Amino acid sequence: MTATHPATVQTSRGWHGGWLDGLRYGGLGMPLAFVALPLYVVLPSHYAQTFGVPLAALGTVLLVARLADAAVDPFIGRWVDGWFDASRGQRPARALGMAILAGIVLALGFAALFHPPARGQAFLLAWCAITLGIAYLAYSVLSVMHQAWGARLGGAEPQRARIVSWREGFALAGVLLASVLPSLAGITWTTAVFAALLAVALTLLHRAPSGFVPPAPGAQGRHDPVPARAGTLNLPWQSADFRRLMVIYLVNGIASAVPATLVLFFIRDRLQAPAFEPLFLASYFAAGALSMPLWVRMVGRLGLAAAWRLGMGLSVAAFVWAALLGAGDVAAFAAVCVASGIALGADLALPGALLAGVVQRAGHGGRLEGAYFGWWNFATKLNLALAAGVALPLLEAIGYAPGARDPQALRALTIAYCLLPCALKLLAAALLHTLWIRGGFR
Repeated sequence: MTATHPATVQTSRGWHGGWLDGLRYGGLGMPLAFVALPLYVVLPSHYAQTFGVPLAALGTVLLVARLADAAVDPFIGRWVDGWFDASRGQRPARALGMAILAGIVLALGFAALFHPPARGQAFLLAWCAITLGIAYLAYSVLSVMHQAWGARLGGAEPQRARIVSWREGFALAGVLLASVLPSLAGITWTTAVFAALLAVALTLLHRAPSGFVPPAPGAQGRHDPVPARAGTLNLPWQSADFRRLMVIYLVNGIASAVPATLVLFFIRDRLQAPAFEPLFLASYFAAGALSMPLWVRMVGRLGLAAAWRLGMGLSVAAFVWAALLGAGDVAAFAAVCVASGIALGADLALPGALLAGVVQRAGHGGRLEGAYFGWWNFATKLNLALAAGVALPLLEAIGYAPGARDPQALRALTIAYCLLPCALKLLAAALLHTLWIRGGFR
């Protein structure tokens, strides 16, 4: 049919590999991550240090906004599945149309968030909450749709890792650009570049592979078939594989979210090296992006779960080293950023590939990826919300404030930024070994 009527029928096709498929699918990861760095990392420091918003009040706003954002992700996942199902084996036109609409809203919400019209603290907190909610909603729609799209492409472990690596590799390139562009060109040009990247990525997505490819027989290890006994919103939780993986992902995610929230405070106050922020962030995200092929190769040798556990161990080693640093240790912290960035590559590429396998084993491939990734994003944002809502007020309560030089305050900052994540990473690694690897799951 497609040969005789190419203008009227646009059928889906599966993943064939190669840079063109990777660019078309993975390209959207770049603008999404480009905007995620300001939303999740830069925003707390920006409002606290530029506008003088108190940390406790800001932490409360971020906690509420992120919890509200996380709560809608499972519903978004259900909607996304409906958008894909409406295509009936053809190009997912409805999903693409909703992605364009979400992209427009996201670009406008991001611009408003970082360009408040007034600077009274009460107004700023309200403005931050409203515009952050708008930006989060649009960002969530695009993220869940993009993740579900990739999971629908199916495949065995190496292919799943490769698909996720394309997405997350572009994501890290976007974060790398976002880490240096604001200081070089200002927030106005940053907003314009983000909008342009988003437009290009959505255009490329129209030609991306979108057909579901079932796994090869026997290629996925143990199976966990899940019958449809309930509505699609809660269906993922019927899978024992999903519940196990979610516990591991939550603990590991909190371990990553705490330092992401506190990194700029650590650089400015513990290291007293604010001029090197672009270097530190760029080396961290560049190392993560460049490590993607390494982790794909490690998957071929060790498997997804064992490779992820190795990444957790590398992260612990890096943050233990960071805990020993003090003012002026620029070169040493740059090395820490490289090591932890390599570990970041594992955190980004491997858990999502594991989840795609869970969807396949549950018998939901090609149908309910959105439902699974809706809950997955819920967990991601819950971690970020807890990090901001707990870590920031706790630091203020024990005497730390931006610009502090008191040894006790700096010691508390070091414990929160370095040692607490290490403890959580070790717990996550133990859970991964006990609940997943020893059970024969892949």
